[in-house]
Amino acid sequence: MPDGGLWPVIRKAYMSVCVYLGGVQKSRLLSRRGKGFFILKGEAIMEGEKKKVILSGIQPTGVFTLGNYIGAVKNWAAMQEEFRCAYMLADLHAITVRQEPKVLREQILTCYALLLACGLDPEKSVIFIQSQVPAHAELGWMLACYTQFGELSRMTQFKDKSQQHADNINAGLFTYPSLMAADILLYQADLVPIGEDQRQHLELTRDVASRFNGIYGNVFKIPEGYIAKTGARVKSLADPTKKMSKSDENPNAYVSILDKPETIIKKFKRAVTDSETEVCFREGKDGINNLMSIYSAVTGRTLDEITAEFAGRGYGDFKAAVGEAVAEYLRPVQEKFARLMADKGYLESCYRQGAEQAQRISSRTLEKVKKKIGFVQ
Repeated sequence: MPDGGLWPVIRKAYMSVCVYLGGVQKSRLLSRRGKGFFILKGEAIMEGEKKKVILSGIQPTGVFTLGNYIGAVKNWAAMQEEFRCAYMLADLHAITVRQEPKVLREQILTCYALLLACGLDPEKSVIFIQSQVPAHAELGWMLACYTQFGELSRMTQFKDKSQQHADNINAGLFTYPSLMAADILLYQADLVPIGEDQRQHLELTRDVASRFNGIYGNVFKIPEGYIAKTGARVKSLADPTKKMSKSDENPNAYVSILDKPETIIKKFKRAVTDSETEVCFREGKDGINNLMSIYSAVTGRTLDEITAEFAGRGYGDFKAAVGEAVAEYLRPVQEKFARLMADKGYLESCYRQGAEQAQRISSRTLEKVKKKIGFVQ
């Protein structure tokens, strides 16, 4: 490109451009290099470098557990370097179970701060509160009209939650997989991180998207499940055959990532194990297997190294060591959380920015869907 002519005008007009990297607007300066290629301060924008889109969410129904952090949220932070990420607090899903308004509001803010404390970066990812993006509810209703009654009837989570909340089996509990499909499809997600309990919902999302595309053409990207490369499946400390859950009625069954160090250590000392004394990973030792997996996740030691470290020392020493290691592992998260909660203005600016970004991205899909269905634009 010649030095004279239009270049000074172009350079001035484009001196500050907005580029979506991970769904987030960033201001970058333009420079020239080569034959007319625009280079964005150290990174070339060219075909073939587009990152895949990944979306995930978590309900703000209580402080995250150690299991949520190790098994999901910690991996989300790592994904920000590899994918274009959108992360949401799924508060619309949370109200399928009756919530106390004041408590829910506090939990939403707490959980948003926790996401940031756990390493999610508003400058790298779109981090938003679901109810602040109206497109989710709109598309959720539209997709419910393309979801079959029989498909929803087969959802095992509906059956499980209906038993747990027999006094409040509401329509939202039945149809929320359609809303979950909308959550994913709005952002044209390539990948969705899933655990075993979410496979059925992702399959339904794929079925609904394929059905809609079959009627109206290529509207939705068909998402794939994503299994993180790292992360342990953390089990209950009281019943190691079940996953650790923040809804467990037994407070000793789970570790909150905001638990005080002495509380964490005490819970691990009370963890259910077996009648043996050897610290080793093998079938039939669910409790010890769980503790070894946790210890491995927070220290980086292999299972063989852990077995050697505690050879001949018994379960008492091992449980105490796991508790102390977990307490130290969570300390930086707790410290950052405290700083964030002390700056409510910053928190608000982050979640409002996230909502604006999410609305802008999701509205493109929503408008396309409305046009295909036949609504007046």
